[in-house]
Amino acid sequence: MSPQPPVRPEYQRELSAPAALRLDVPLPLATRLWNQTWLRKTVIVALLLVVWEVVARLQNNDLMLPGVVQTLRAWVEDMQSGELPGKITNSLGTLLKGYLIGSVLALLFSALAISTRFGRDLLSTLTAMLNPLPAIALLPLALLWFGLGKASLIFVLVHSVMWPIALNTWSGFTSVPETLRMAGRNYGLSGPRLVLNILIPASLPSIISGLKIGWAFAWRTLIAAELVFGASSGDGGLGWYIFQNRNELFTDRVFAGLATVIVIGLLVEGLVFATLEKATVKRWGMQR
Repeated sequence: MSPQPPVRPEYQRELSAPAALRLDVPLPLATRLWNQTWLRKTVIVALLLVVWEVVARLQNNDLMLPGVVQTLRAWVEDMQSGELPGKITNSLGTLLKGYLIGSVLALLFSALAISTRFGRDLLSTLTAMLNPLPAIALLPLALLWFGLGKASLIFVLVHSVMWPIALNTWSGFTSVPETLRMAGRNYGLSGPRLVLNILIPASLPSIISGLKIGWAFAWRTLIAAELVFGASSGDGGLGWYIFQNRNELFTDRVFAGLATVIVIGLLVEGLVFATLEKATVKRWGMQR
C-alpha cells in the first residue's frame, strides 16, 4: 500500500473589510482642460503667433515681415473704418452663391450617375476632363463670356466646387451596402426617392467630406480670382483688399487680409462643419 498523504489542518482566515474607495474620482483640472480640443488648438495657434512675433522682431523689417502686434493694429483700424467688413461681405456673398450652385449641381450629377448608366459615364468623363483643370485658368474665358462682374467669379467658383463634391458624393453612393439598397427597393423606393431616403443618409460622411473640400477649393479660388480679376462693379473682396495694399506697400494690411482669410476658414471649419458632423454622422455613430 502506498502511504496516505498527510492531512492538512483546516483553518478560516478572517479578512478585514477594505476601506471605502471612491469610484468616481474626478480627473485633475489640468487633464480635463487638456482633453478639450479647442484648448489644444488654441495653444498651437498661440505658439505659432509667438514664433511669428519673435521672427519679425529678429528681422526688424516691417516692410518684409510685420509683427503680430502691428498686423493686429492694422486689422482693428480697418475693421473700425468699415473697409474690411465691406470686403468680407462682398467675398462671402459671392462665395456662397457659387458654392450653393456648385453643390446642387454636384448632387444632381451624382444622383443621375447612380440611377442610370448614361449618368455614370457622363460623370466619370466630365470629372476626368474638368477636375484636373484649375478653376483660375477659366477666368479669362469667364471674363469674355460674362464680362466684368460677379457672374465671372461665380462661374469659376462653380467649377472649383462641383467636381470634388461630385466625386466624394459618388464615392459615398457606391459604398452604400447592397442590403440597404434592397431594403429601400422593398419599400418601393426608386429613383430620386431612393437617393433621398437611402443613399444620401448612408453616404453622409463622404458627402460632408466633399463639402469641406469644395469649401476649401472655393475659398482659395475666390481669393486668387480677386487677386487677378480685381474689383467687380466698383466693389472688391478680400483678394482685392490684399492686392491693393500690396501695391501700396502696406504689408501690415496685407497680413491682416491674409489673417482674415485664415480666421474665416477656421470659423467655418470649427463651427459650421463641426456642428453639422456632431448633429448627424457622429450622433448616428457613423463617425468617431
